Amino acid sequence: MTAIDARMIGGGDPLVFDVRLREGESETRHRVTLSPQDFERLGGGADAERFIDAAFRFLLDREAKESILARFDVSVISHYFPEFERKLPEYLT
Repeated sequence: MTAIDARMIGGGDPLVFDVRLREGESETRHRVTLSPQDFERLGGGADAERFIDAAFRFLLDREAKESILARFDVSVISHYFPEFERKLPEYLT
């Protein structure tokens, strides 16, 4: 099981997060941005860090943590996984 530690480090436009994924002794780090508009549209009332946690759980169900980009905006997830916006609410509950 991969542990996800998502922390907001910038609260502007875009929101900026530092995310660490840990599995045993192995760790990856990611810098993720999220526009306030995407957060409003997709967030389902969740707080921002919970939203990022859900997005990473979605990604980890589809690829290894080492395959996740080191820097990206949440909007690009749909380019790789078109079902992201439809499936995200399942990960937010």
